[in-house]
Amino acid sequence: MELKRVVITGLGALTPIGNDVETTWANALAGVSGAGPITHFDASLFKTRFACEVKGFNPEEHFDRKKARQLDLYAQYALVAARQAIKDSGIDQEGATNKNRVGVIVAAGIGGLHTFEEEAGYYALNADKGPKYNPFFIPKMIADIASGHISMEYAFHGPNYGVVSACASSNNAIIDAFNLIRLGKADVMVTGGAEAAIFPAGVGGFNSMHALSTRNDSPETASRPFSKSRDGFVMGEGAAVLILEELEHALARGAKIYAEVAGGGLSADAYHLTATHPEGLGAVLAMTNALEDANMKPEDIDYINVHGTSTPVGDISEVKAIVEVFGENAHKLNISSTKSMTGHLLGATGALEAVFSVKAVEEDIVPPTINHDPEDIDENIDYSLNFTFDKAQKRPVRAALSNSFGFGGHNATVIVKKFEK
Repeated sequence: MELKRVVITGLGALTPIGNDVETTWANALAGVSGAGPITHFDASLFKTRFACEVKGFNPEEHFDRKKARQLDLYAQYALVAARQAIKDSGIDQEGATNKNRVGVIVAAGIGGLHTFEEEAGYYALNADKGPKYNPFFIPKMIADIASGHISMEYAFHGPNYGVVSACASSNNAIIDAFNLIRLGKADVMVTGGAEAAIFPAGVGGFNSMHALSTRNDSPETASRPFSKSRDGFVMGEGAAVLILEELEHALARGAKIYAEVAGGGLSADAYHLTATHPEGLGAVLAMTNALEDANMKPEDIDYINVHGTSTPVGDISEVKAIVEVFGENAHKLNISSTKSMTGHLLGATGALEAVFSVKAVEEDIVPPTINHDPEDIDENIDYSLNFTFDKAQKRPVRAALSNSFGFGGHNATVIVKKFEK
């Protein structure tokens, strides 16, 4: 069976550094930090009192009051990003496509955490009166519901589900969408991820694991991947959605093509509940599998958008994995962690970083890794590699590889490349 080619024809994003793709990308190239004091709740008693929040988002500008009450914040973010991507692609235009062959896979690592927190708190305060829950409690909370809302809004009847694999979730969603199209099961897939966990349970839970940075005196510089003084990740939120489309279908309707999906790779560390393998063995396997799936060699890749969370162990293991997979070609690559600007969007992070990778391929420019002090050196990291510190760098980007790794040892790698007929 000959596999079909899959291209990207639409992008949408709602992020800590912009409420659309254009603004987000411009701020990423400019090295803008999205971190600041938490405003979603009073965090004054928490170890970490800052995060990368979406700014200036008013649900009533996007949904009527009744609809907004039915949607957890993560699903609101997902719908807004999906609307942007769908409009950008033109697949919602009359007669543009057979809606029976348009599917939706939008991931979340956690889902409606805020909804769960609210309902649990209400029950705790009223337990003596017996159980009484909001009828929208479950459908607001569950991690698949964003996909359901998108399909219902546009009457897309193709494959529809959510993916949960912690911080690898939206890369898993993209790979699933890619495979469904190239196997002929769908013509178009709306795919990506959304997350909104900057609430007491999210921040407190990650604080208890010592996973978050506590650099409260300087939030904007707290996410500092590959620097010795890094002390944990900065939590982010938002959504990113991509429209994947079968090539001939896209050409037939005259769609704009941003890039082509070349391949995807999956693996498991099978090592630890939360920590990556210290030698990056799972990351090595995911990247190797992605290259094999794409029928590409290490020298075909020009840019790696790393998972790069700014955690003490994770950054080291990922660098080791890159050197293992790419050998001498590792020194010809540009590497960057856009989490230094956006924070870590958990289940949405892979989708946002896929958008950055697509834009890097489209425009031949690599976004930077910010917040690095040249004197803040970790002896376990090879600084002869080009981490694209401080400033974006222009260069030919024929193909970009994007890594996402999640608690539970989940690893997912996506490769995108320039489209050529």
